[in-house]
Amino acid sequence: MHSTALPGCLELSAPHQQDERGSFVKIFHRDAFAALKLPVDFPEVYYSVSQRDVVRGLHFQTPPAQHAKLVYCPQGRVRDAVLDLRAGSPTFGQHFVVELSSEAANMLYIPPGLAHGFRTLSDTAIVVYHVSSQYSPEHDQGIRWNSAGIAWGIEHPILSARDAAHPALADFASPFHYEGEA
Repeated sequence: MHSTALPGCLELSAPHQQDERGSFVKIFHRDAFAALKLPVDFPEVYYSVSQRDVVRGLHFQTPPAQHAKLVYCPQGRVRDAVLDLRAGSPTFGQHFVVELSSEAANMLYIPPGLAHGFRTLSDTAIVVYHVSSQYSPEHDQGIRWNSAGIAWGIEHPILSARDAAHPALADFASPFHYEGEA
């Protein structure tokens, strides 16, 4: 486990083995997560498949449907980014970027109140998301990908119409409040 520059956001290293057949990765262990005081109940798990230079995000759900996320990349490579939206946080408006890949077998735990997005660096990439609350369309929101100073390394990514239309960080009134570290 590695703390990041954003309070509560952790980069985790998954135990993994590799041999002539390929690799085996343990993504989740209930007791290990409980020892770190991380959620051990993920009512939804989903994944996306993206081609090179796709940017997805920056996504989050607002209260009362906010959620923590556990994200990892079991195939390919992505530049993963999180943005602190918690009013009162010492890192409000700041971001953290890490490369997630199948080779590194690393993952990111993202607490509620942080927006999440990524850019695909490989020809294709699969990103898996475990979330601590169910999808709520009326609470689903985002921040425009290029409004928070994140160095994506691309000027003209492939975006969904929805992601291109998200408001800028400067225009977002945050409903999230930082409560300090547990």
